Amino acid sequence: MPSPRTDLPEPDAFTQPYWDAAAEGRLLLRRCQGCGRAHHYPREFCPHCWSEDVAWEQASGRATLYTWSVVHANDLPPFRDRLPYVAAVVELAEGPRLMTTVVDCDPTVLQVDMELVADFVAFDAEGEPGPRVPVFRPAG
Repeated sequence: MPSPRTDLPEPDAFTQPYWDAAAEGRLLLRRCQGCGRAHHYPREFCPHCWSEDVAWEQASGRATLYTWSVVHANDLPPFRDRLPYVAAVVELAEGPRLMTTVVDCDPTVLQVDMELVADFVAFDAEGEPGPRVPVFRPAG
């Protein structure tokens, strides 16, 4: 019996717009209508001023590399099939930071503040397709 997938998001009524947009290749974040600050991960309230007046907004998809680690060992399925991979935190042009993966880049050329752009991929495991999730590639 195959191991259960540990990399699949579990959309709910609140996060469904985020996953629907990702399926279309669009990155959404939340912006507070009270203080004007954007945030990610999606929450029903602003983590800065606690206002509940927040709305979905399409992000530009531009980001810079904040930090990263090249993962060479991960025994959990399906991650072991992706080794090595770059786990990263990027800073979106809109301000929030997002945990993600950097793809299509030699890890030896990564550097802080490197310009990146969002892309969306569906990671398959054991023949089972997954939802499209945001990853980042070098800009240009």
